Amino acid sequence: EHNVRLLGTNVETIKKAEDREMFKDTMLEIGEPVIDSVIVSKVEDAVEFAEKNGLPIIIRPAYTLGGTGGGIAETMAELKEIAAGGIKASRVGQILVEKSVAGYKEIEFEVMRDKSGKAIIVCDMENIDPVGIHTGDSVVVAPCQTLEPRQLKMLKDASLKIINALGIEGGCNIQYALSVNSDKYYLIEVNPRVSRSSALASKATGYPIMLFASSLVGRLISLLKQTKCLEQG
Repeated sequence: EHNVRLLGTNVETIKKAEDREMFKDTMLEIGEPVIDSVIVSKVEDAVEFAEKNGLPIIIRPAYTLGGTGGGIAETMAELKEIAAGGIKASRVGQILVEKSVAGYKEIEFEVMRDKSGKAIIVCDMENIDPVGIHTGDSVVVAPCQTLEPRQLKMLKDASLKIINALGIEGGCNIQYALSVNSDKYYLIEVNPRVSRSSALASKATGYPIMLFASSLVGRLISLLKQTKCLEQG
């Protein structure tokens, strides 16, 4: 309408990552495991899902930052309260209601991609607290400390597949829930932008994620090769 052009990640990609339904559909298309869930805009629909699938239930509003409006419901009363708050907090009045995987390991990957499709893993991170404690309230360690090499490779491969499927240009943060007893994992969400986790990753690795994310013009790989601090990816 106003002839404005976005630099970097486009509107369609942002929608695919932030709109809960589009995100779920996109991940299923590329074969990435997502938790059983439903996207709703009414509290009654959230209650119906919980009645069929049982408690606890995790609620994630669309288009909010830092977990605003979300939470874990242990009872139907909590479910109704959190769902109502999440719908109100979401700028599109939409929440993702999903089965809880509280207790799984919470793993994050910082990934960057340029407009030509070249992508790289900047670093991996592991939350000391399991899924159920918000990342902002947990201690996060980089690199991961308890994952087996095969698990790291599995999630690295998935991260590169995900960032390419979404078409992100710049930096992004990808969050996983990984079983403590097996290699089973679920994709939690993708932040199609630099975030607080990106700031942590920059400090932990010495790698200027924000600087490169803001200067990507198709020359990401040449910049990365000039950086001595990057040892993995």
